Parts: sequence; structure tokens; C-alpha cells
Amino acid sequence: MKNLDELYQELARRNKQADEAGGASRIAKQHESGKKIARERIVELLDPGTFNELDKFVTHRNADFGMGDKHIAGDGVVAGYGKIDGRLVYVYAYDFTVFGGTLSRANANKIIKLQQLANKMGAPIIGLNDSGGARIQEGVQSLAGYAEIFHNNVRSSGVIPQITCIMGPCAGGAVYSPALTDFIVMVKDTSYMFVTGPDVIKAVTHEEVSKDELGGAITHNSKSGVAHFFADSEEQALMLIRELMSFLPVNNMEEPPVVPTTDDPLREDEALQTLVPADPNKPYDIKDLILSVVDDKNFLEVQPLFAKNIVVGFARMAGHSVGIVANQPAHLAGVLDIDASVKGARFIRFCDAFNIPIVTFVDVPGFLPGINQESNGIIKHGAKLLYAYSEATVPKIALITRKAYGGAYCVMSSKQVGADVNFAYPMAEIAVMGPEGAVNILYRSKINDDESRQGLIDEYREKFANPYRAAELGYVDEVIYPRQTRYKIIQALEMTRSKSLQNPPRKHGNISL
Repeated sequence: MKNLDELYQELARRNKQADEAGGASRIAKQHESGKKIARERIVELLDPGTFNELDKFVTHRNADFGMGDKHIAGDGVVAGYGKIDGRLVYVYAYDFTVFGGTLSRANANKIIKLQQLANKMGAPIIGLNDSGGARIQEGVQSLAGYAEIFHNNVRSSGVIPQITCIMGPCAGGAVYSPALTDFIVMVKDTSYMFVTGPDVIKAVTHEEVSKDELGGAITHNSKSGVAHFFADSEEQALMLIRELMSFLPVNNMEEPPVVPTTDDPLREDEALQTLVPADPNKPYDIKDLILSVVDDKNFLEVQPLFAKNIVVGFARMAGHSVGIVANQPAHLAGVLDIDASVKGARFIRFCDAFNIPIVTFVDVPGFLPGINQESNGIIKHGAKLLYAYSEATVPKIALITRKAYGGAYCVMSSKQVGADVNFAYPMAEIAVMGPEGAVNILYRSKINDDESRQGLIDEYREKFANPYRAAELGYVDEVIYPRQTRYKIIQALEMTRSKSLQNPPRKHGNISL
């Protein structure tokens, strides 16, 4: 029978074996490639000294294809729980130094156990992905493991925040777990995602493409919209996750954390008086307005490189988290197109799921016209944005800064689709279409020259395309000076904080997909 010292020595030996699972040479190779190992990433992500590892000694159970004598503690996934800013989170990280981080049935069980714990305890789950995919030696067992992980991703959706950081390869079926989570962070030069790799594409379609071009961080942040954040390094990626978490509640039954601020909620900004140009065709940067009105000029933009004609992200007002949705006049005049509609809709649905009020800044001339947009389904994709706003039950505050034309007015958090408080600037134009287009249709026979045309445009703008017409009908609650923006929105948010609204009983709606 072993004495206590021998038992403790055995535990120390096994802990050391697990901590150095990949071996010194593989760890060194990981570092040489500019990447950290799994435990280093977890330690950097979490508050110091808070990580508790689960299933540290788990090994695979496959004896085929030469795997029988290759049992390494941990088996390629490090999983456990810890804290970020003092709040409980669950985290798992694929360990590329052990069998290339491939997913075995044992590894899948570790992740599934963590997902179930996160759901039971109502805490966020974060995945750090650096994996060669399914472990080929295990065949359908590894595929079944992935499928169960996907199933749990879906069951957790809208219940707890799910965040994935791609820090290495992610290919084949492995990409669908990240795709089912709420936010994806990718790292420049070292991470990539694709369903079929360059070699398969070359064999099937004879196209030659690099990993980065096919599924690198820039591609998925700027072109596909698959990823939400772009980081220059692993350190920045992990800090992005920490910052993102600071805006979010731990689950859908909790409120987001309140962060004390010294930024006066009654603060006015005279610079806003001249931010929106008098010329309705002149662009300006909506981010200047956002940064001016939120607490401490702190705005975490989501998908900043994708669909730049709409801006979405998190900020705080009077210490409370808000989701910002804004048309961007500095890009494509702020029109709504397919990508902008999908980007905005998904962000709104996330905010609604996790009790984050939505503040919308409206300056939209309409939907982008063109054969490409129509043939690719702008109708159904634009309907996603409309659906998201209509379904959302959180407080919704909207401000029309300039243009709100046609169907785009309806879609962008209008009173008619459930906005609680609607403001407008004095220069706002709210109409079926812009004055120029309306005059061309209404007064085609009366236009004799440019002077008469301009007179009719001015007359139309005065009679119809102004905020007072909408205010008379109650569609706009108040016309405000731009300098008042911050405290007017904060007061509206305070007024709506106790909002209680339930959608009709149903299994789920049928959003236009």
C-alpha cells in the first residue's frame, strides 16, 4: 500500500505529464510559429489564478491505426472554468501540440461536459480553436462528437454568450461550431477557416488559392462576414474577448454589468451642431456622432471591416451597456444592401436575446438598387433586418439624423416596427423618397428649367421632407438639437429600463433566411 508521500508524488508526476503533454519539442515548435500553447492562452485570457482544469487526465480509447500505445494526458483539449473580471466563464482550448489538436471522442466528451455545465450554471463559454479537425483514426466517433457539440451550440444559443477565437487551423466540419456561436475572433496570419481546403479545391475546380485568400482572417472579416473581430496578434485577440465580455451579461436572465463612469450624462457637445452637413448629399462619419455621445468615447465596433455602410457595436451610456446600430453616410451613402441587412439583423437579435437596449442612428437614403442586389435576394435579406427590429422586445431608441426615405425608413427602427422613443434632428428628411426623385415624378410636366426644378424641390422639402410632419403625426416623439443627443438618449433609456413586453406565444417565428 502506498503512503501519502508516494500518492502525492504520483499526482505531481501526472500533473507535470499533463502540463507538458505535447513534449518540449512540440511546444517549442508552436512558439516558433508565433503561437502560444493552449494553457498559456487560457492563463492570459482569464483573471490570474482563477483557472480550474477539468478532465486533465482523460485519454483516448482508440487502439486502432497505431494509436494503442499513444495515450497522452488531456488528449488534445484543455478545458475548465475561471473568471473574467470576477465573473464565471467556461473555456476550452484545442492543444495543437497533442495529435495536432484533433478531435477524438474523448476530447468531444470534454467539450460537451463543459457546454452542459455552462448551460446549467448560466455562464458564458469560450472556445480557443487551434485544431487539425476530426481525428481520422477514430472515424465516425469523432464525427459524432462534433455533431453533439453542434447540437449543444444550438441549445445554448440565446441562453449564454458563446465566443470562439480562431487561433490556428479550423477546417471541414469543425468550422460549424464556431459558425453557431455568437462571435468569432480571428488572428492575422495564423488563423484560417474553410469547409474545403486549397488542395481539394484545386483537384475539383482546378482553382489555385492560398489558405489566407480562401479563409484567412482578412477574408472572413472583410468579405464573407463569417468573423466579427480581427486581431493583429494572439494577445490582442484574447484582450478583445475580455473587452467584449465586459459589455455582456453572463446569461439571458441577467442584465449586463453596470460600469461606473465620470462622464456626465447631461453633457452636451456643441461640435454636433455642425457635424451633419447642410447639403444632404455631403457625407459625414457617423462614428464621430457615436463616439461623442457614448461614455468616455468607448465604442467596441463589431465587424468593422464588413458591410461598412452600417455600423454596429457595443458602448455604454450612463454606465449601462447598449447596442449601437447606425447607417454610415461615409460609405455608399449609408444605403442598405444585402450584407448590411444581414449584419444589422444578427447583431440586433443578439442584443435582444441578452437584454441589451438598442440605440439606432438613422441616415438612410433607401435600399441599394441594382440587378445584382435584386437577383441575390435583397428582398428576403432586407426582411431580416425588419424582422429583427420588429421581434426585439428590449428598449429601442432611434434618432434620425438626416435622411429616412422609403422602405428603409420603416426598417430602421421606426415607431411602426416597435421603437419606444424616436428623435429627429431639425435637418432630418422623412419621406417616401428624396425631394429630387419625388419632384421628377410629381411635377414632370411643370419643370421648365433648373430654376423651376430647384424651386419645386425646395417646396417639397419644406412641405413633406422634414421632421415636423412626422412629429405632427406622432411618428417622431421629439425634434432635438444635435448637441442634446447624449442626454436625450440617456433619459429615454432610463425611462424604458423597466420595459416589459412579450411576443405572442409560439414555438418560434419563421425569419426570412
